[in-house]
Amino acid sequence: MEINLGRLAFDLDFHPSSELVSAGLINGDLHLYRYGANALPQRLLEVRAHTESCRAVRFIDGGRAIATCSPDRSILATDVETGSPIARLEDAHGDAINRLINISETTIASGDDEGCIKVWDTRQRSCCNSFDAHHDYVSDMTFVSDAFKLLSTSGDGTLSVCSLRRNKVQAQSEFSEEELLSVVIMKNGRKVICGSQAGTLLLYSWGCFKDCSDRFIDLSPNSIDALLKLDEDRIITGSENGLISLVGILPNRIIQPIAEHSEYPVERLGNIYFFSLERLIWVIYATVSLANTEVSPNSSW
Repeated sequence: MEINLGRLAFDLDFHPSSELVSAGLINGDLHLYRYGANALPQRLLEVRAHTESCRAVRFIDGGRAIATCSPDRSILATDVETGSPIARLEDAHGDAINRLINISETTIASGDDEGCIKVWDTRQRSCCNSFDAHHDYVSDMTFVSDAFKLLSTSGDGTLSVCSLRRNKVQAQSEFSEEELLSVVIMKNGRKVICGSQAGTLLLYSWGCFKDCSDRFIDLSPNSIDALLKLDEDRIITGSENGLISLVGILPNRIIQPIAEHSEYPVERLGNIYFFSLERLIWVIYATVSLANTEVSPNSSW
């Protein structure tokens, strides 16, 4: 299945309970599609969300709204049913906003191009926490609910750990010579995996963030722009050279390539369980289409 967006896409997100997928485009538009196993995708919404590119999209408030952000420094909440704006936070950051993630059903975090991270209460439309986490753009974030901490990577080559309870940056890694572009938590919270500009996976042990405990250098000579956790032992990687691979962690090994888009880099990965059996892996890469690679439930991986 492929959805022609007509513009370069920056991000996508799946609805938590319905067969809906949203995408943010380079021209500032937000698209919403309905998809199905035996039906062509149907575009439900096309919203002019921002005056500049729509860099990130996330379903919020139980899927009733979509939050988007932009280099225009605003965060917009759009109603899923009507496409009408619910709220817009102008000048939410001092610099271009690059990333959004969900923390809870009513809380999101945003990261900007100068390394600032903010946490927002979507009900009160107010900022709960603010962290000067990095000296360069925030490339990725993930939330650890048990520890109530937010982990982030940056173009400055660091991994930061922000405590939401203490409202401070609790730990930060030493500066890496390469930009860190993506992050996931593995091994039941014991390992933090970061993808780098040099194509290396850096493995950090929880609580020991100063330096990585292991490196997986055989994955790719190109940057690892996207990571998707499949389970506690396996991740899916998306690289600048367009290769999507299934990778085992500890032991570190390339299990198998999944797909290749040799003409374009893989910018984002997203996933959803479909009919509770089939795993659909959706990919946004730097072209005009949003596509997916379907993996059979009988697959050996």
